[in-house]
Amino acid sequence: MRKKDYLKYLPQEKKINLFLFGLAVMFTVFGLVMIYEASNVAAFQLFNDKYHFVKDQLTWAIFGFGLLIISSRIHYKKYFNLAAPLLVVSIISLIAVLIPGIGLKLLGARRWISIGQFSFQPSELSKISLILYLSAWLTSKEKGRLGAFIFLLGLIVGLIILQPDLGTAVILTSIFMMMYFISQAPIWHFLVLIPSAIVSIIILAIVSPYRYQRLMTFFDPNRDPLGSSYHIRQILISLGSGGIFGLGLGASRQKYQFLPEATTDSIFAIIGEELGFLGTCFLIIMFLIFLYRIYIIVKSSPDKFAFLLSAGILSLFGFQILINIGAMVAIFPLTGIPLPFISYGGSNLIISLLSIGILLNISKYRVQKK
Repeated sequence: MRKKDYLKYLPQEKKINLFLFGLAVMFTVFGLVMIYEASNVAAFQLFNDKYHFVKDQLTWAIFGFGLLIISSRIHYKKYFNLAAPLLVVSIISLIAVLIPGIGLKLLGARRWISIGQFSFQPSELSKISLILYLSAWLTSKEKGRLGAFIFLLGLIVGLIILQPDLGTAVILTSIFMMMYFISQAPIWHFLVLIPSAIVSIIILAIVSPYRYQRLMTFFDPNRDPLGSSYHIRQILISLGSGGIFGLGLGASRQKYQFLPEATTDSIFAIIGEELGFLGTCFLIIMFLIFLYRIYIIVKSSPDKFAFLLSAGILSLFGFQILINIGAMVAIFPLTGIPLPFISYGGSNLIISLLSIGILLNISKYRVQKK
């Protein structure tokens, strides 16, 4: 049976997917509100301006929505030829961040490149550049790619580990595996890749003292309550304090310098404290709807490149949401993964909005499988 017998092309209305766009706007606005709630005390103490962090986030959001509009108007097939150059730029930036004088060292890690008043995380750029490259590569190659795949995985993840940033390394490895799997790679490849990845992550967690402490804290949250387990204990106190209905917007007590990383990785705990169990459940439900809407785009992709590209973006959002919220409720060890659209940080927000723009363009050329 011919291909056209399997696919029925829907009218290409060339209109933006307003539902997905609306969700991105909603999450971003909600993130601005919660960043203000979580940061106003610290911002006033540090900068004498309680709006400091939220103004930064608003600036990044405006820039990100500009990129979203631009990327939604670029035909997704044009990214095929841009994939390799963008990956090279990403690898160079990952190397540059490790060079003293170029990379900005904060809290013992080199994860940012500073350009004047602006700084960005090359690891965030590597997420979308890797998805684009794997989509193009797995579309054009069918066999004999396991060795090259392992080399690319080792190169990208190795540079991330050197920063060090195990959380992002786990995200990238998960994206690698998922995209390789859905490209219909032989099952025996995964019998080699998955155990190797798990063993590597365990070894990396054990050989590094601070990672080892985090791992031990995960198994025993009561050990060293003022040291290695302080962060997760404060997160659980925040969530527990919120109860069913929350303390009310602006009523958080943990934001008064008790909860570390309240505006970034731990912002879900502030949401739980102020909006309660019902508020966090509503946010999770909205995230599930968001992921389902992306899944619909994946399912109706017009060709293999669009399928892999949209599926890669789905996995990017899905793994970040899963690992961040999972760490907040002590299902996973703390890894430093931001909550998409909600956590404070320009690099992650900009890449998230750029990714939504790509999805919006793919959705214009949807097909329906019989």
